[in-house]
Amino acid sequence: MDKRVKKLPLMALSTTMAESFKELDPDSSMGKALEMSCAIQNQLARILAEFEMTLERDVLQPLSRLSEEELPAILKHKKSLQKLVSDWNTLKSRLSQATKNSGSSQGLGGGPGSHSHTTMANKVETLKEEEEELKRKVEQCRDEYLADLYHFVTKEDSYANYFIHLLEIQADYHRRSLSSLDTALAELRENHGQADHSPSMAATHFSRVYGVSLATHLHELGREIALPIEACVMMLLSEGMKEEGLFRLAAGASVLKRLKQTMASDPHSLEEFCSDPHAVAGALKSYLRELPEPLMTFDLYDDWMRAASLKEPGARLQALQEVCSRLPPENLSNLRYLMKFLARLAEEQEVNKMTPSNIAIVLGPNLLWPPEKEGDQAQLDAASVSSIQVVGVVEALIQSADTLFPGDINFNVSGLFSAVTLQDTVSDRLASEELPPTAVPTPTTTPAPAPAPVPAPALASAATKERTESEVPPRPASPKVTRSPPETAAPVEDMARRSTGSLAAAVETASGRQALVVGKPSPYMFECITENFSIDPARTLMVGDRLETDILFGHRCGMTTVLTLTGVSRLEEAQAYLAAGQHDLVPHYYVESVADLTEGLED
Repeated sequence: MDKRVKKLPLMALSTTMAESFKELDPDSSMGKALEMSCAIQNQLARILAEFEMTLERDVLQPLSRLSEEELPAILKHKKSLQKLVSDWNTLKSRLSQATKNSGSSQGLGGGPGSHSHTTMANKVETLKEEEEELKRKVEQCRDEYLADLYHFVTKEDSYANYFIHLLEIQADYHRRSLSSLDTALAELRENHGQADHSPSMAATHFSRVYGVSLATHLHELGREIALPIEACVMMLLSEGMKEEGLFRLAAGASVLKRLKQTMASDPHSLEEFCSDPHAVAGALKSYLRELPEPLMTFDLYDDWMRAASLKEPGARLQALQEVCSRLPPENLSNLRYLMKFLARLAEEQEVNKMTPSNIAIVLGPNLLWPPEKEGDQAQLDAASVSSIQVVGVVEALIQSADTLFPGDINFNVSGLFSAVTLQDTVSDRLASEELPPTAVPTPTTTPAPAPAPVPAPALASAATKERTESEVPPRPASPKVTRSPPETAAPVEDMARRSTGSLAAAVETASGRQALVVGKPSPYMFECITENFSIDPARTLMVGDRLETDILFGHRCGMTTVLTLTGVSRLEEAQAYLAAGQHDLVPHYYVESVADLTEGLED
């Protein structure tokens, strides 16, 4: 018994626990819990050992005799009978054929005394004797086989009882185990003041704050506004409204992790984080991003997009109001709370540099993203890549927060947080105020940097080179004229100047040939790559920083396009192209940096 118990994993666990709680204070809650757990694992191991021994003695051994002794004998007799019957049938066929041959030889003139007749008669007699003997063996084997079967049938009920007994043994084992666990659990809860009720809220906060649905979080904590949203807003109202780059600049990972853990376990101890507004903003973004469904919901994603696509401000505002009215009540309350705060934050844009557009760029991907479509190979992680239309939706909500969400608001909804230096309420602006038009420079009117003069040394070098070249290279019989892409701006040292393509135009005029553009946005280069490497455009991502070349090139080649905002083109230009209906110049997604693509591409 003891040897069997020592081999069980439960006993190994009990031994490990026993070694561990020796290092703890026996009077501490952790020490008592570990000691009691060690004892129950030991008890469960012994119950399991008794179950295994009873199972072997009362079920497995009798069934083994059945499978190793009785059944093999029955099967052996069955196999012998099959072989004898087969041999008997063969012999009867031979006897029948010999009898026919004997009758034929007598009809052909062989009399009863002839040699051939005598031979055939002897052969028939021999076969008859063999057939009689084999028939007797078949009958004898059949009797033995039937006797075995009858014997097995008489014991069939006892064999079935073994399986019933198996289930009874298992039921007894589980009942004893459950009884031991219930007794130990009741004692453990009593020692920790938890008898007859579930663990305290403080012990379950962390698993019910981040990563769970909004409705579940609000229901379990009895809140109207999600804890991370209210706590972060109150802390930012206290000390973060004038912080430059709020929500845009990342906080330290260790500080952010500690803040999230503190908020989950003890939200009353958050004062120490008020001095780090970037960590607070990061905790708010993290909560919104980790929701299983975005705050603005999957179901209304297409409706938000349609509302954002309307060009007339009044119609767009009315459409946004209609979509807001269709949000679930808990989502609407939290979205209203958050938009009122973001509108307050945007009022400090002269200091914090966070305009409604900037806020929408950094928070939009965390408030609304499309549902995953099964089989969409080009879809990237929604937290890394966001649609331009989403930014337009969130920006409009911030700009018209008082119109879309009328009424004053008390940010300290739960009363858990101390009063902030700013007033807790926001006055409602005129409810009839329309969405103010956003001044967005169009691509055709965007002011260009003044052209920088070409450095004199470069001109002198070119002139010297021209003077030293005395021979003209031979001209091909059928020359091709190629040119670089018609970039809107060309780099010159540390500056940029407008590129007009005048040199290429002069060559085309002089040669009478149209230049072949081998670079972006011409698909010629990609067609060559596709032909040589069998690349599927539908599964290819075009990432670039210029709308007129990279993004246009991607659309012409049938690829999904992503604009990175660390280069030449700005998001405002893409929005202007979208409003003008020039969709080939509008990317499918945008990212603040190419580094933001890493997470999505790894998935």
